[in-house]
Order: sequence, then structure tokens, then C-alpha cells
Amino acid sequence: MSIRLGYQIPNFSYSAPVRDLFPTVIAQAREAEAAGFDAVSVMDHFYQLPGLGRPDEPMLEAYTALAGIATATESIQLSALVTGNTYRNPALLAKAVSTLDVVSDGRAVLGIGAGWFELEHEQMGFEFGSFTDRFARLAEALQIIAPMLHGERPTFDGKWYHVEDVINEPRIRDDLPILLGGSGEKKTFALAARYADHMNVVSNAAELPRKLEALAQRCEEAGRDRSTLETSFLAFVFIDEDGDKAREMHHEFLLARGIDLSLLSAAERTLSTDRHFVGTPDDVADQVKTRVLDAGIDGLFINLAANGHQPGIVELAGHTLGPLVHG
Repeated sequence: MSIRLGYQIPNFSYSAPVRDLFPTVIAQAREAEAAGFDAVSVMDHFYQLPGLGRPDEPMLEAYTALAGIATATESIQLSALVTGNTYRNPALLAKAVSTLDVVSDGRAVLGIGAGWFELEHEQMGFEFGSFTDRFARLAEALQIIAPMLHGERPTFDGKWYHVEDVINEPRIRDDLPILLGGSGEKKTFALAARYADHMNVVSNAAELPRKLEALAQRCEEAGRDRSTLETSFLAFVFIDEDGDKAREMHHEFLLARGIDLSLLSAAERTLSTDRHFVGTPDDVADQVKTRVLDAGIDGLFINLAANGHQPGIVELAGHTLGPLVHG
């Protein structure tokens, strides 16, 4: 497994009939595959997230959508970025991602995190619990999921989960990769050092040097060579051949979410847009290199929240960023 460039589909609000929604998703996935992306991902949410839209905007269930994408693509890896552990029994999740691997002929990646969106939990009846609870549940879940993905039949009796000699068949392989997503320098990074093949670091770009230093410390404590744990960063990209159009698109995207950059101080603007990369292909490539890759991150997931559904934009982003991460 190696993901140096991943494409995340963050929304399904395409101003089109519902029948046209999934064909638009498929078109993006195929365009990403053709443009050299290593992976395509969807969010594992049931409501749209704050910062991207209203809770009642369209949101597809992740593993059903990924299975549909699998049948329409050939080589690109498939993952949720990332699965909320609180939404599924861990043995069921291992079964779901293994089934996706079979459906896709060995292209599934298990992206997983502790879960955080309280509104979904409250309205859909999932137990939310405390921050400490959610990380304890994730730690237990990984003790079940990882062995199941590796061809073992674990027995586990914890505070949150119980399995007994649990079977996971069929499987194509015994090394289905695990991608952990999060920002916690102690708990999340320690779990990544123990279980993950890939760590998607969730933070502002300015925080990356500190985050990577902490990740290296957790790997050292676990007796793991840090270079064996691939890393990535999720970037929000607003790209167009016309830089003014890209900047206006970015401005309108923020305005629709209640953020007027013209009313913010310079420090507030920097903080509000620290994960945003805006402009022409050359502008975006330079920003990604200097603010993310030069910090030591191995690769990128990007989303194109404003215009990724428009034909040609995923291709433009792939051809812009691929050379930076693939060498």
C-alpha cells in the first residue's frame, strides 16, 4: 500500500436530480484514477459537516458508496476518510471492509478514527460518550479489527466490545492496510504506531512540524521505525487555470458558510484558511510544497469542495500535484 495522492469526495450537493448524483460521483472517481491519484475516498458521515454545508444536505453511506465506486474503477484504492469507529461494531466493520476488498479485487483500505460529530450520534441513536470513552473504544476495536484483517480469529473481552473466535471470510489477502486519521499526539499517534500502515494527520498546516515530531516519538516508544508509517495531510484545494476565478470561488465558498475574509484580521484570515490552497495550478503547487510537503509529510489527500464535480477539475488537480508527491 502506498497513498501519496488521494482524492476525497466531501459532498454530494450537485444541484442535480438525485438520479444524477451517483453518476457524478463515479465520474470524479474515474477522473481521479485516470489522472494518477492513488486513492479515492468518501467521508463516513450521515449528515453534512459544519464548514462544508448544512446537516440536511445530501450524504451517502460510505461503504455502500465505495462498493459502487469499486465496480466502476479498476486500479484506484478505496477508503473512507475516515470511518467513525462509533458507528459500527468492530467485527462488522472488519467484515465490511474485507467485503469491499473482495468486490474491488484487493483495493480496499480501512481508514478509521475515533468519531467526533455529536449531532449525528444524538439524532441517529449512536452512543457518543466522552472523548476518553471514544478513544478507549477505538483502542479496543483495533484489537479486534487488525487481527481479523490479518487472517486471525481473535477472542476479545473488553469494556466496550466482545468477540469470540470470530471468523472473517472470504478475504483476498492477509495484509489489508489500516489508515488511521486524527490529530491526538498521545493517544491517536500511539495507536497509529502500533496498528497503522498510514497516518492521516488532521491539523492545520502550520502545526505539521510539531505533529510529525510527536508521531516520531510515539513510533520510537513503540519500537517502530517511523519511516515505515506513511503520512498524509488533507488539503482543501480551490484551483482553476484562472487564478482570479479560483480566489473568487474560495471567497464565495467561505461567505456561504458565514466567513467573510474581508472582515477578519490578518491573523484570523491565516487561521481560517490554513488548510486551504488557492489559485492557479502553479499557485497551488507552490503552496502545497512550502506549507505541507516541506514539513516532512509524505503525501496528500485533497478535496475540491467547490468545483470537484465539474469535469476536468480533478484531472487538473491531479496533474498539478502528482509530480510533487510521486517524484
